[in-house]
Amino acid sequence: MKRMIVNADDYGHTPGVAQGIRRAHLQGIVTSTSAMMNRPAAFAEVARTAELCPRLGVGVHLVLTSGVPELPPEQVPSLVLPDGHFPRLDGFIDRLPGLNLDEVSAEWHAQVEKFIQAREALPDHLDSHHHSSYFTAPLFERMLRLAEELGCPIRKPFAEMSAAGAEYLPAHLAGAPGYGYTPEQGQRLPLTTDKFITAFCDQGATLENLLHILREIRDDHHHETFELMCHPAVVNEELMAISDYNEPRGRELEILTSAEMKAAVKAAGIELISFGQLLKTWQAD
Repeated sequence: MKRMIVNADDYGHTPGVAQGIRRAHLQGIVTSTSAMMNRPAAFAEVARTAELCPRLGVGVHLVLTSGVPELPPEQVPSLVLPDGHFPRLDGFIDRLPGLNLDEVSAEWHAQVEKFIQAREALPDHLDSHHHSSYFTAPLFERMLRLAEELGCPIRKPFAEMSAAGAEYLPAHLAGAPGYGYTPEQGQRLPLTTDKFITAFCDQGATLENLLHILREIRDDHHHETFELMCHPAVVNEELMAISDYNEPRGRELEILTSAEMKAAVKAAGIELISFGQLLKTWQAD
């Protein structure tokens, strides 16, 4: 049987995003989420997950490209703009050569520690906003070390890039062998899925496309475990004001909670799991 993690990115980005993700889990096919711990709403929203969604897998969405750092800006000067905010994606890519990797590690540890305080548990996986932790081998090394410390799975580094996924990578990395990590790092990869799917996003956030993705999973003879990335949310004025990716999140929520989608997953013989369940199965084997 094929097994699929449906992970909703950006938990805690706004209360509406958190609400939408919980709804997509309780009423739909979402099994997992990753929290942006540097957002103002994140601590309170993560603290509610164990009570409101006890079966939802919750990890950390490591951030370097949105909002402000958890640490005082003066402690991570290579990561922030003069106003103390992280740069947006394009600005982050421009700053890659000058990043202080110790500052990256310190900031990511601070985000994880805040998660642990809120959740009263370790994250069940790590991934990153805009996939920034996979941009270069040195950045990936810091994510790898953090996952090793926590003993948790990570989102699979890109192997086959869809058009949507390629938009998040620096131009000099898109299509490059290894996508910024070394063969030695590849030998140290923590537990992850066999395949990561980015195609249910933006223009691809349609019922027809997600049904197509399910058929591809059903007929895939090379992979057994999959992660589908999604971004459901309750779309409101706050989200519209701070995120360029807004209205499609509402479409995603509608599709992920539809009766047709739940029936299609069952018909395809796909078991919905979390990263925590993936880890338990691996440990049992």
